[in-house]
Amino acid sequence: MSAILIAKAKEVRDDGSIVEIVIWEVPTPVPPSTHLYKYRLYYGAAGICRIRYDNERGKGDHHHYGDREEAYIFTTIEQLLIDFENDVNEWRTP
Repeated sequence: MSAILIAKAKEVRDDGSIVEIVIWEVPTPVPPSTHLYKYRLYYGAAGICRIRYDNERGKGDHHHYGDREEAYIFTTIEQLLIDFENDVNEWRTP
């Protein structure tokens, strides 16, 4: 089985910020992750990353909030999208 694209979307908002979501189902986990998804969820503006959720080989599931990077406990795609949306909304709230 090769990778299957689950979701791909990009939105440029009125304020110039960008939200981009890319999620793949992969045949084997991306170590050290144990689930079968490879993902990148991004929110930023003016070339600066504000929020990013991703899993990469060697780092596993993690998220970036401004300059801070922390481990992320992946449970489901649905929860991943909820957590990302909550962080984006929190960032946008003054």
